[in-house]
Amino acid sequence: MSERFVVRNQLGHFWGKGKAWVDGTEPRTILLCAHEDEAVNTLFELSSRDIALRGEVQAVALSDKGEPVVEPSEHRLPKAPKPGKAPAGAGTANDPDATSEEVARAQHDSAAPTHTDTAAES
Repeated sequence: MSERFVVRNQLGHFWGKGKAWVDGTEPRTILLCAHEDEAVNTLFELSSRDIALRGEVQAVALSDKGEPVVEPSEHRLPKAPKPGKAPAGAGTANDPDATSEEVARAQHDSAAPTHTDTAAES
């Protein structure tokens, strides 16, 4: 096994090849950097667009398939909107220009249980 470098944010998401955050459940989608300074530069560029980002560069081993051996994030990404529908608002985890606060808010909103207050409806 050889070693590569990845960028990970405070929610445990990884910067992906598609220039968006991924949760690590599909390791082949994670951006791999051959050199640590390359990963540091990527993190610097991301943090210059998002001042709330708290990221780190991590060294990871590669599997026999050449995929990074990582533990997926406990925080799942919000579902992507259906094609043809406008996004519910800026700031989803799949938006490369979204700030960490927007991603966290979108994630919190998607995880919140929905229920109706029957007393308020009568």
